[in-house]
Amino acid sequence: MRSAIWMAAGLLLAGCGGGGADKVARDGTAEKAVLAEGPEAKIDAIAAADLPAGVRAAVLARVPDMNIAEAERKARDGMVFYDVEGTRGDGSAVELDLIEEKGAYRVVEMQRDIAWADAPAPVRTAAKAAPDAFEPVRVIESLQEDGTTIYELFAPGRPAEPAGEVDWKDGKAALRQTRNAY
Repeated sequence: MRSAIWMAAGLLLAGCGGGGADKVARDGTAEKAVLAEGPEAKIDAIAAADLPAGVRAAVLARVPDMNIAEAERKARDGMVFYDVEGTRGDGSAVELDLIEEKGAYRVVEMQRDIAWADAPAPVRTAAKAAPDAFEPVRVIESLQEDGTTIYELFAPGRPAEPAGEVDWKDGKAALRQTRNAY
């Protein structure tokens, strides 16, 4: 759905051996950068004019000057999500992810693409420390409702969903060991 073209030339999957010990997850296993494949979603493109009124209202409540360009409705594991993309009044790109709960819509993430070099240094360090680390070809910075920022990392050859995610909150970075529901 995202219309940007991402160049992955020259980027290879690479482990990062920094000489330090691998980080250990709570269950005693080494933390991994690459998440297991998530459940497949049924995705339907929706014209901006055809968005449910509640979705449009929630989007404009969060970003009042948003010009909605495109949207998708996703159904996965009994949940319904909407991804709504567009631009702010200043021309910057923005995507809002919404979840449907009992007929009401709530913004759960506000996202934008960034360069990997622009992610906070501790986020990059956490991702590179994993034994299965890779150089991301795309990075989405995703602001969550609780103040956490999730950095969604896309691996070469895996454009459909993030291969790894790093949480960033209160100056601390940690690899996510489970995929975000939305």
